[in-house]
Order: sequence, then structure tokens, then C-alpha cells
Amino acid sequence: IATLLCVLIVAAFAAPPNSLHDNFIPIVASQQDGPNSDGSYSYSYQTGNGIQAQEQGQLFNIDKDEAALRVQGSFSYTDDNGIPISLSYSADETGFHPQGEHLPVAPPIPSAILRALEYNAQHPEEDNPEA
Repeated sequence: IATLLCVLIVAAFAAPPNSLHDNFIPIVASQQDGPNSDGSYSYSYQTGNGIQAQEQGQLFNIDKDEAALRVQGSFSYTDDNGIPISLSYSADETGFHPQGEHLPVAPPIPSAILRALEYNAQHPEEDNPEA
């Protein structure tokens, strides 16, 4: 039994390495600054398979009691079909604002709807008969 146990232990250590190591992608460039005392920061990196990302952020005061972070950044990579994907973005107190050629775009608002909205804005009394 001891011999069998030794054979099993040796076989376990002699097994091929985990496949995660076979897919290792190195970071070929990396830079970071912050977070700094004023709340600012920046970072960027590039991987061995062409992924690139960068971001900068700055803390600012909305009012006396409230602060927010304003961020700008971008990233790019090649998707599984070989198509380059690039996205730039900003984020602030109003939300996240991405931009990229691959993002869907809403269709234009039909002219009849635009006219109705304009009419409603010019005639608010019709929305509230008590006014």
C-alpha cells in the first residue's frame, strides 16, 4: 500500500501544469499615479495580447458638503472575431458616458413626436386644467 501511495503522489506532481499557466498574458507596460492627497489619480497598462487601458480621475466639490469624482478614460482590445474594439468614456455626477463605434445608437425621434413635445411645452395649461 505504501508503494501505491508513493506512486500516486509522484504521478500527481509529475502531471502537466495547470492550463491557466499556459494562457498567461503578461503586462508589458504599466503606470500608476495616486491616489494623491487632492483625490486625483491616473493609471495605464498594456498587455501582451494588445489590450490597452488608461484612466484619469479628479475629485471636485459639487457644493459645500458634497464631492464627486470626474473620470476620463479609454480601453481597446481585439474581440474574438478579430474586430478592434475601442471605447472612451467619462463619468461624473451626471453618470457614465461611453463612446465607441461598436455601441448601438438609438434611432432618431419621429418628427410627429417632436412636434407633440414642442406643442406640449408651449401649452402647459392644457396639461393642468386647474392652472
